[in-house]
Amino acid sequence: MFLVKAPQEELIKNTKRILKKYSLNTVCEGSLCPNMGECFGEGTATFLILGEVCTRACKYCNLSTGKPKPPDISEPVRLYYAVKELRLKYVVITSVDRDDLPDYGASHFRRCVEFLRSRDKDLKVEVLTPDFRGYKKALDEVIASQPHVLAHNVEAVERLFLRVRPQGDYKRSLEVLEYYAQSGIKVKSGLMVGFGEKREEIIKTLEDLRRVGVSLLVIGQYLQPTRHHYPVEKIYKEEEFEELKEIGLSMGFEKVLSKPLARSSYHAKDML
Repeated sequence: MFLVKAPQEELIKNTKRILKKYSLNTVCEGSLCPNMGECFGEGTATFLILGEVCTRACKYCNLSTGKPKPPDISEPVRLYYAVKELRLKYVVITSVDRDDLPDYGASHFRRCVEFLRSRDKDLKVEVLTPDFRGYKKALDEVIASQPHVLAHNVEAVERLFLRVRPQGDYKRSLEVLEYYAQSGIKVKSGLMVGFGEKREEIIKTLEDLRRVGVSLLVIGQYLQPTRHHYPVEKIYKEEEFEELKEIGLSMGFEKVLSKPLARSSYHAKDML
């Protein structure tokens, strides 16, 4: 059993009210994140742009799959007003996969980041992007917006990657991270454990991530959202997460967040 911080009900209600007011989605709600109560209680959220419907169907993810609506051009403005009302100094923006769009949604990421930074020059922005099918023009769009952190999660070890991410590609994800790293912006990635991977496979994945230039690393326990999702093969102990943290730091990662309930955007500003 994992313990989570007791939620502050009034603060959670206020955060949800602001999100509803500006018709914004969060990955916190969409993915049934176990830290939602804590983060909402602190007035933070990871914004989910480009709608709630994903064009892919990852076996661990609780987001809906189907045909999404066209991007809403007002979203950057609504996002800014929500950030302002929540008094945020650090923002994480992520999205569903949008394989239906010519640039996979990259230009919309850029519009969101640039609009936020044009209105608040002290605001720090982290983007957690899909792989954009490895399309370099799409990656360049996101890089051009100059976020403070570029993130893309590998999520699973290579042997199990296609089982849990059938429309993804392990090597392509590494190539995306390497391309991001060449920009000089800090690069972050996340790995979930509990799919049935072996210890040596985890180590190999960390080596791969470090080799392509990832400097910020998050490792967390996979929790099955519903009985229809990929099953949990193992629950890791606290000491195992601590060991993985030490291994990561010894490899040269600048920061490693390795805890059972750690998620890519959890305490993101502290990692930077």
